[in-house]
Amino acid sequence: MLEGLKPEEVFYYFEKICGIPHGSGNTKQISDYLADFAKKRNLEHYQDEVGNVIIIKDASSGYEDHEPVILQGHMDMVAVKAPSASIDMEKDGLKLIVDGDRLMAEGTSLGGDDGIAVAYGLALLAGEYCHPRIEAVFTVDEEVGMNGARALDVSPIRAKRLINLDSEEEGVFLAGCAGGARVNISLSCEKVKREGIPCEVRISGLLGGHSGEEIGRERGNAICLLGRVLDNLFRKLDFCIENMQGGVADNAIPSSAKADILIAGYAKGGDGPEKGQCGFSVEECTRIVNGVCEKINRELKEELAGKDEDVKVEAVCGQIRDGAVAEGTLAKRMVSLLLGLPWGVQAMSAAMPGLVETSLNPGLLSMEEDCLKIDISVRSSLESARKALTGRLESLAYLAQAQIEVTGEYPGWAFKKESPLREKMAEVYRKLYNREPVVEAIHAGLECGLLAHKIPGLDCVSIGPDMKNIHTAKEELSISSASQVWEYLLKLLKEL
Repeated sequence: MLEGLKPEEVFYYFEKICGIPHGSGNTKQISDYLADFAKKRNLEHYQDEVGNVIIIKDASSGYEDHEPVILQGHMDMVAVKAPSASIDMEKDGLKLIVDGDRLMAEGTSLGGDDGIAVAYGLALLAGEYCHPRIEAVFTVDEEVGMNGARALDVSPIRAKRLINLDSEEEGVFLAGCAGGARVNISLSCEKVKREGIPCEVRISGLLGGHSGEEIGRERGNAICLLGRVLDNLFRKLDFCIENMQGGVADNAIPSSAKADILIAGYAKGGDGPEKGQCGFSVEECTRIVNGVCEKINRELKEELAGKDEDVKVEAVCGQIRDGAVAEGTLAKRMVSLLLGLPWGVQAMSAAMPGLVETSLNPGLLSMEEDCLKIDISVRSSLESARKALTGRLESLAYLAQAQIEVTGEYPGWAFKKESPLREKMAEVYRKLYNREPVVEAIHAGLECGLLAHKIPGLDCVSIGPDMKNIHTAKEELSISSASQVWEYLLKLLKEL
């Protein structure tokens, strides 16, 4: 599919990677592919128990006395598909689409984050270029808590310079990032059998996106908005909760969510039947539910104007049946928990204008047989602020009589005023493009923080080609930008 795209050596390997399912937690096959790649070329390599792969290529002729360099990226992707897509992302490769300068996948995320890093690395390791000793580090499960980097044994690594290839804007050098953690809230929900009018309440049409990169755009969070819709319904109707689902990953802003409820009648103490109104029925239930949806649709269109204008709240009611449900005060606590969840930007940085300092994203909602679960990504460039926000979630869980677990904590990557690697990279960039690169810190998490803690004195910079809508089914990679970053990378390695 990608034959003829330039640079051919990079897109050859990118297509190979896309043919291998490699969502987070499903990386054994791609890890084995990388290890086999190294074996076939007699390259020194290490594959650990979790699947991380380190491949080392000696310096090219004339570069033996140059300092080595680490090239690093992660092999897992956020595997997201559109509701209409039939692909099984646990088993099937991606269906690639070339549209002008855009490379996409049919109905799914592309995995340019961070398949392009792996493709760059493999093209360099397979080719004959001028470079110092390359230590290519490919980690697993970055997208679900940087688990690979956390487990990585760095003893084979000699380099003190690291070029991370996990950024999404060409010409921007990232030199700092936020730290973070995953917070998992679980609420026990013993179900009983009840009869009522079934109703599926759904929120859709939101843009979603990366919970670090796009959180500052103040897009809607479908999980939290679902709590708002259900709370409004509780004021008019008596219902039990059969199921709730939303989102795809804790670090992806949820673009859709739904609840399956069984409605028994009017809410006690609520509006009740109006004068002349007939008794409660499927038709009456539908009228009330649709009225609530229309009201919230109007409110959200105004609140999310210019941010997330395609948001849609809708419901479909059916005929009376029975089902296993959470009822009464338990159902109310579940809705109150969703409604009370903080989300989005909590504080902006005073030191770096425009940079989000602290945020959180309730990204995944599920309801199993006896438990409601909410997975949340918390980020902050200040460790104290991250812990304070986690404490706030702990208090909310306590009030809702829920359990909470904090996992996957990772450190931030502090910006350094002095960075020889960054200075050299900027010098090469100026020579090549006759302009200055942009140097920034970001709110998203990068593995540089964990690796810098493992390798004292590590000098890091993160770069990458232009990508849009990562972690969504609309993800796209700029082909021309991928080519230019490759050109820059070859020039940089020649001068390191």
